[in-house]
Amino acid sequence: MKAIRRFTVRPVLPEPLRPLSDLARNLRWSWHAETRDLFQSVDPERWAASGGDPVRLLGSVPPARLADLASDRRFLRRLAAVAGDLNDYMTGERWYQAQPDELPAAIAYFSPEFGITAALPQYSGGLGILAGDHLKAASDLGVPLIGVGLLYRHGYFRQTLSRDGWQQEHYPVLDPNELPVVLLEEADGTPAQVALALPGGKQLHARIWLAQVGRVPLLMLDSDVEENDLGERGVTDRLYGGGSEHRLLQEMLLGIGGVRAVRTYCRLTGHPEPEVFHTNEGHAGFLGLERIAELCAEGLEFDSALEAVRAGTVFTTHTPVPAGIDRFDRELVARHFGPDAELPRIDVERVLRLGMETYPGGEPNLFNMAVMGLRLAQRANGVSLLHGNVSREMFSGLWPGFDADEVPITSVTNGVHAPTWVAPEVFRLGARQIGVHRAEDALTVGGSDRWDAVADIPDQEIWELRRGLREQLVTEVRERLRASWRQRGAGTAELGWIDGVLDPDVLTIGFARRVPSYKRLTLMLRDRDRLMDLLLHPERPVQIVVAGKAHPADDGGKRLVQELVRFADDPRVRHRIVFLPDYGMGMAQKLYPGCDIWLNNPLRPLEACGTSGMKAALNGCLNLSVLDGWWDEWFQPDFGWAIPTADGVGTDADHRDDIEAAALYDLLEQRVTPRFYERGGQSGLPDRWIEMVRQTLSLLGPKVLAGRMVREYVERLYAPAALSHRSMGPDAARDLAEWKTRVRAAWPGVTVDHVETSASEVLAELGTTLGLRVRVGLGELGPDDVEVQAVSGRVDEEDHIADAAVVPLKPVGSPGQDGRWVYEGPLSLDRTGPFGYTVRILPAHRLLASSAELGLVAGPSEELVEAAGLLMR
Repeated sequence: MKAIRRFTVRPVLPEPLRPLSDLARNLRWSWHAETRDLFQSVDPERWAASGGDPVRLLGSVPPARLADLASDRRFLRRLAAVAGDLNDYMTGERWYQAQPDELPAAIAYFSPEFGITAALPQYSGGLGILAGDHLKAASDLGVPLIGVGLLYRHGYFRQTLSRDGWQQEHYPVLDPNELPVVLLEEADGTPAQVALALPGGKQLHARIWLAQVGRVPLLMLDSDVEENDLGERGVTDRLYGGGSEHRLLQEMLLGIGGVRAVRTYCRLTGHPEPEVFHTNEGHAGFLGLERIAELCAEGLEFDSALEAVRAGTVFTTHTPVPAGIDRFDRELVARHFGPDAELPRIDVERVLRLGMETYPGGEPNLFNMAVMGLRLAQRANGVSLLHGNVSREMFSGLWPGFDADEVPITSVTNGVHAPTWVAPEVFRLGARQIGVHRAEDALTVGGSDRWDAVADIPDQEIWELRRGLREQLVTEVRERLRASWRQRGAGTAELGWIDGVLDPDVLTIGFARRVPSYKRLTLMLRDRDRLMDLLLHPERPVQIVVAGKAHPADDGGKRLVQELVRFADDPRVRHRIVFLPDYGMGMAQKLYPGCDIWLNNPLRPLEACGTSGMKAALNGCLNLSVLDGWWDEWFQPDFGWAIPTADGVGTDADHRDDIEAAALYDLLEQRVTPRFYERGGQSGLPDRWIEMVRQTLSLLGPKVLAGRMVREYVERLYAPAALSHRSMGPDAARDLAEWKTRVRAAWPGVTVDHVETSASEVLAELGTTLGLRVRVGLGELGPDDVEVQAVSGRVDEEDHIADAAVVPLKPVGSPGQDGRWVYEGPLSLDRTGPFGYTVRILPAHRLLASSAELGLVAGPSEELVEAAGLLMR
C-alpha cells in the first residue's frame, strides 16, 4: 500500500542529549572527525545505514537507546567536550579576526550549487564542490561569509546502469525536513519569504532554508510553497534541469531573490550587511541588477547605481569555452523585466545592454550571463593561471584595443578543503609527527610553502599507509560493484567473480569526473590491446577505477559511459577495471585516498582547474595528467607525470586523441609502472615511488589548500572590493558615472599626433635611456582625465611587443595654440635584441580598478606608426 500523505516525525531527545541536535544541524560534523565519531558511537549499525548523516541517524534511534545514552556518564562527557569544541570554534577568534581592520564586515557568496556533504545533495560536479569547499575554508578562517543558493527538491540525479551499460537517471524527492537545514523564520514564527514579480501579474514566492556550515550561514531558496501555482512550485525542482525559461527563472530567483534573502537574514539575525558580493559563475549575475534597483529606490540614477554596485562585486568565471555559459534569447529576458514584471523601475533596455554580446563575433540577440557578470563586477578572476589566460582571450571583445594579457581578469587558483578530503589515516600520520593542533592548522589556514615534517616519516610507514588505503578502496569497490550489478538485474549466483575484483597490491589508477566530451573518459580505450596488456601484465599489472555522470540531456556523454562500461564488463579484464555508477562525495572520499595515480586527460586548455587531482594529492596519490588547469601551473617531475599534448593547428581531433593516448600508454609502460614495482636495496620497498609520495605531500600539499585559496580571495579581491565599496558613496558614484559619460563622448577626439625620441640611430647599447616627446590631442578632456603611456619591450617579427614595460609620461606646460598637449618621459632600453615601443592614451580616474575598465584606448595612427618604423634592433 502507498501512503496518501507523508510526515517527518522528529525524535524528542532527552534533556542531557539536547546538544546532539545542535551538533547534527551544524554541518561542521561533515569535516570534523570527533563529531562523526560521537554520532557513530550512538548506534554504529544505524550510523552506517544512515550514510553517515546525523539527522537521519537521530530520527531512527529507538527511545530506549536514547534513554541509555542520557544516563551514560562517559558518553555525556564526550558529548560535552564535542559541544564545547563547536562553541569555541563558532565564537573564538580565527585567522580573519587577526587581520587589519579594513577587511569587509561581511561577504555574500552566490553559487547555483553547493557540495557540502552527501547528506545535502545540492551539487552536480566541480563547481558545487568548489563552492562547498570555499564555504568550509571561510568558516575555518573566520571569514564572515554568507552563502546563497537554491534548494533543489530533486537535487542532481542519481545514476544507475541498465544491463547493457546505458546510464539511467533517477530523481529521488528530497524532504527538507529530513535534511540538515532549518527554515528561516520571522519574529512571529512564520516562514520568512521572498517574492519575484512575473509577467502577467503573477508572483514567484520562495522560502529560505538555512544550512549552518560551521560559522557560515548558507541560505537556500525553495519555490515549492503553497502560494505558488504548480509551474512556479517547480522552479527549484532540479539542478540544471528544464528549458530556457525554467533556467532563467532559477537564475532570477538565485540572483534577485538571493539578495532579498540576504537582506531578510541580516534583518532577522543582526548579521552585518555584506560589503562585497561574490558571483560564483554567471548563474547568479542578476544579483547586481537587484542591488542597482535598491540604490535607485534610494534616489540614485541607474548609471550611478551601476558604479556603486560594480565597486563591491567580484565575479569568478569557471568555464573555458563559450558553450559552457548560459545564454538566453533577448526577448525572453525582456519579457521578465520592466513595468509588467520584475524590477519595474528599471528600463528594460538598460537591463539588456548589460548582457548583450555587442562585440565582434558575438550573437547580438543573445543575453550572456557571464558577460553581464563581468559588466557588473569591477573585479573578476579565472580559477587557475592558465584559465586566467584563456578567460582573457575569450572575453577580450569586451575590452577592444587592449592586448589579451591586459584584459582585467586575474586568476586565483582553486584549492580543496583538506579536512573534508584527507583520509583520517593520513591526518593521523601527520598528527603523530607535529601534534593534532598544528596538523589542523596546517590543513586549514596553511601559509607555509612546504610541510617539512613529512620528511621525517619513515618510508615503511608511508608505504603501509598507502597499502592500507588501497585495501580500503578494494573493499569499497567490491561493495559498490555488487550493488550496481544487482541494480542491472544480475542474481547473486552470477556475482562470485566480484570477490576477486582488484588487488590491494596492484598499482591503482583513478579517473572520476563529469563526462562531457572534452574530458575524454574513453581516451584510455583508443588502443584496447595495449590497455589490456597493461591491465594483465604478469609482473607489473595496473588496475583502474572509473566513475562519472553524463548530463541527462547529453547522449554523446552517455555513449562514452556505455563504451567504458562494456569494456569493463569483459570477463578477461573485469577484475582489473571497474566503472562505479553514481559518483558523488561519499564515493570520492574513498576513491581519492585509495588510488596511487590520479589520471586526467582533458583536451587542453578546456579544463578550467580540475580540483579532483588536488584532493588525490593531499592523500599521497601521484598525478598523471595533461598540462591543463592547476597541473599546468604546479607540475614538477617530483609530483607525477605530464601527458604530452598534440595541439598543433593542423591536428584533427581523432589524430590528436591517437597521439595523446599513445603518449599515455608509453608513460604507463616505461615510467610509471616500473617505478611502482621496482624494489630498492635492503628495505625491499619502492623507495623512488615513496619519495615522490613524500614530495607530493610536502611540496604540493600546502599549495592545493582551500585555505590558501580563500586567503588569496580575501587579500587580492575582497579587501580591495570593500575599500572600493566604501569609497563609492552616492556623490562619488555620481561623479564617476558622469565622468565616464563625459569621457566616452569625448574619446573620438583623443589622438596621438606626433612621437619623437632623442635617438638618432636604430642601434643602441643596453642600459641607454632615451628621451621621449609626444604631442597628443585631448579634445574636450584634460590631463587629469587621461594617462599617456610609453609601452616598450622585446618585439617579434610582426613588431608585436611582448613582456611590455609601461611608463607614464608627464605633461609639459600648457596646451599649444592648436590645443595639443606635449608629454615627455624616459624610455629605458633594458633588454637586448629586437626592441620596440609605442605610445597610447588611457582614461584615468582614482576610482577605476583598472585602466582598461572602460575599454577605451587611443594610439598612434597607422601613418604615424609607418613613419616611426622600429626603434631598436
